[in-house]
Amino acid sequence: MTTNDDTTRKRQATIVEVADRAGVAIGTVSRYLNGHPIRRGNRDQIERAIAELGYRRNALAAAMKTELTNTVGFMVPSLSEFHAAILERLSSTMRRAGRALIAYCHNNDQASVLEALDFFDAHRVDCLVMDGQIGFDDRIRELVNTGMPVILYDNDMPGMPVDRVLVENKAASFRAVSHLLDIGHTRIAVLTGDINNFTGRQRYDGYLEALASRGMAVDERYVLDTHWHENEAYSGMLQLLSLADPPTALYCCNYNMTLGALRLLKEEGLKVPDDLSLMSFDDVPLFQLHEAGITAVAQPVDKIAETITSIMSSRLSGRGAAHEPHAITLKCEIILRGSTRRLLTPRDIEQGHK
Repeated sequence: MTTNDDTTRKRQATIVEVADRAGVAIGTVSRYLNGHPIRRGNRDQIERAIAELGYRRNALAAAMKTELTNTVGFMVPSLSEFHAAILERLSSTMRRAGRALIAYCHNNDQASVLEALDFFDAHRVDCLVMDGQIGFDDRIRELVNTGMPVILYDNDMPGMPVDRVLVENKAASFRAVSHLLDIGHTRIAVLTGDINNFTGRQRYDGYLEALASRGMAVDERYVLDTHWHENEAYSGMLQLLSLADPPTALYCCNYNMTLGALRLLKEEGLKVPDDLSLMSFDDVPLFQLHEAGITAVAQPVDKIAETITSIMSSRLSGRGAAHEPHAITLKCEIILRGSTRRLLTPRDIEQGHK
């Protein structure tokens, strides 16, 4: 026989049982309970399961779930000079904002990217900062739908409902290559990043537009996709130098590829800019120590970190939570040093000009 006291003390249904009855994931039930949008079919199934099981939400557990953790996730593809600088500055700006930064280096490995997304989801970070990654749209949308702000830097994912802080990749590349054209170079080679991703394509498009603006066709022999890697740039440089008419100038689309090119030039006994004018996208302190000084496109690292932190603070406050996604593009500066020089014409050489 069941007493009234026994009925009162009967165990309440759990969120796990609701998910099982509704035939959906526990995370989907959690999103529903926290007021985040889910598919209508899932919502109907969850509401039916709640009614059948008599589920009552635990107010204390709900409060714990929505409480801020004061941590921010940072997914970084590598600890190269640029990304390491962003990590350092972002750690500082986040600390001033009262939050700790947790970094996860995924090395562009697909399994590691997914692992990182799951890690930050499980640890309920207040915000996720990451470089854009192809093939993870659905997973990132899930995070956004749970209320986690996501901010992209360095590489975009067009169409994603997230904030983004990028730089003027295309315009800066256009100006860099235009400088080489202005000082007389026409055989200008380019070592590109992965042109299948947004940033790699933008920097390459800047190269193309600079040539087109002078009525010049692209010589495909001078275009090598070396995928942001130092070793591939080294091999690519060897290929360029073996041409019957090698380039007189080189534009490297990131710091790592510039290092690869410089390493090969040194081994071949060639000097910059005497034998080859060179420009780099990305400026690092090391470039100032090079004998000639490397002319480079400088990304505004401090401004990138400050802008990301500002957007994060706004998103986690009442005033900015529902704002449409921000898309901020920051300007770059070209630092002129000694690695480029005017191309000497046959007449210049005849007259003894240097």
